[in-house]
Amino acid sequence: MSMTISEKILAKASGKKSVTPGEYIVGKIDLAMIHDLTGPLTLNVLKQIGEDKPFDSNKIVIIFDHQVPANSTITAELHKQLRIYAKKYNIKLHDVGRQGICHQILAEEYVKPGMLIVGADSHTCTLGALGAFATGIGSTDMAAAILTGELWFRVPESIKFELKGELKPGVSAKDVILYIIGMVGADGALYCATEFSGDGIEKMSIDSRLTICNMAVEMGAKTGIINPDEKTMKYCNYYGEVITSDKDAEYYKEFEIQLNEILPQVALPHSVDNVKPVSEVEGIEVDQVFIGSCTNGRLEDLEIVARILKGKKVKARTIIIPASPKVYIEAEKRGYIRIFIEAGAVVCNPNCGPCLGGHMGILADDEVCVSTSNRNFIGRMGSPKAKIYLASPQTAAATAIEGKLTSPLRYIGDLI
Repeated sequence: MSMTISEKILAKASGKKSVTPGEYIVGKIDLAMIHDLTGPLTLNVLKQIGEDKPFDSNKIVIIFDHQVPANSTITAELHKQLRIYAKKYNIKLHDVGRQGICHQILAEEYVKPGMLIVGADSHTCTLGALGAFATGIGSTDMAAAILTGELWFRVPESIKFELKGELKPGVSAKDVILYIIGMVGADGALYCATEFSGDGIEKMSIDSRLTICNMAVEMGAKTGIINPDEKTMKYCNYYGEVITSDKDAEYYKEFEIQLNEILPQVALPHSVDNVKPVSEVEGIEVDQVFIGSCTNGRLEDLEIVARILKGKKVKARTIIIPASPKVYIEAEKRGYIRIFIEAGAVVCNPNCGPCLGGHMGILADDEVCVSTSNRNFIGRMGSPKAKIYLASPQTAAATAIEGKLTSPLRYIGDLI
């Protein structure tokens, strides 16, 4: 029976030869992650159950990323709870100093193709870029997964997005996924596995693939996923057998995207599917630019921003946050951090920052922000009266220089 990569991974995890969309299975978990916001909620559930011993300490990771270092006594107490739990069962903890955005840390250190991964964070789908079936779950489900090592799943229908050709200069993976979400809508892939394929995705870097899969949940998807190739194997340092979709696998829907037709995109307030080309809405005055998050805080993102900002000064206050210590160190080695600071930006330690309105750059009433993050809901980054525009690192950098929403194509000479 022909299957997609998602179906094959769920079949393997449930000990079945095959599964079909709509079928309910119980899968064995290869990796479970909680962070400083969702972890304490999971611990509360475990306390109510009266049992907290994990099924396998080696398959659980705790990562501080949302409010780190602690920004209040409440946060400090929550961090303390997680430290005590990690020490009790010898669970791997990424504490202050080894902290970073959870999805980036997992990609760098833990994920292998074919794994079944659950994370108590909706953007866990990011890790599908490495050929794993990865999805976000709630704290109650996470408590069950930690105790038993298993969780039930409804096998999702798969939607194929075949990306063909090459991107124009100044256009990035972020523009591609914004374009796709604008095309299908915020509910266009409800509980589906969105599979990205084609020669266009094969040409993309792992950083770009992570950006694409990161935002699959913004169209309602259960996961985003890409068949592993040589780039994946090298990134993961994994050279065993891999699971891929059969060529004659059946899909619920299929879309073909010509990459050379995509221009720089922006999602306008207050919905991620309210997408237009940047060129149609240029000139909007901006108070803050945020470059970072689990969508666009990787080295590739910082590199293009450094190329645009080099030798220039920002007009909007600009916050730049590398996604992990590894990304931060490499950015420093390459001189990007110095370029950012000399341009007038502030560079923070690896964490989620202002993306969720909890730390480092909260917006005031009526302020406007261009952000490389993944959500622009009302109140997401602070005041409910603020406006958030989602864009690529290129667009964010051009906007920072001009102080108003600006297409990166104006700086095309710096990008080539």
